[in-house]
Amino acid sequence: MAIDKVRAYFKKLNMEDRILEFDVSSATVELAAEAIGCAPEKIVKTMSFLVADRAVLIAMAGDARISNPKFKEFFHTKAKMIPFDEVERYVGHAAGGVCPFALPDAVEVYLDISLQRFDTVYPAAGSSNSAVRLTVSELVACCNMKSWVDVCKDWE
Repeated sequence: MAIDKVRAYFKKLNMEDRILEFDVSSATVELAAEAIGCAPEKIVKTMSFLVADRAVLIAMAGDARISNPKFKEFFHTKAKMIPFDEVERYVGHAAGGVCPFALPDAVEVYLDISLQRFDTVYPAAGSSNSAVRLTVSELVACCNMKSWVDVCKDWE
């Protein structure tokens, strides 16, 4: 189970106590915000894309949406989401629990600048009923990101 991989990942960092598990679904931004009791924009939405046949994750604020022109400018290709039923095969986490932790080495992680306006954020923890409470600095340190990107809209 992916949450077990994430739990082991955070245990190595002595941060396993940051993982929150819920009796309700946190598979969408709205459900996660309700389960946690925070503003929806503080939920880290991690979306899965295929770029030249490799998996790329973009972690963004809950109120952000991918800007197709910005995505194409940065990645030099159109934004093509990984099909729902193939997400787990590519990134090791099922849709609804995709997070930027405990990933296969080939998966690239980018953080969108929409997250930089917060102190604390809540990405998923590998399941559709979990989250991790992190500062943005901790998120950067924990997720093995490739770089910051500016590929989102509607959050400004």
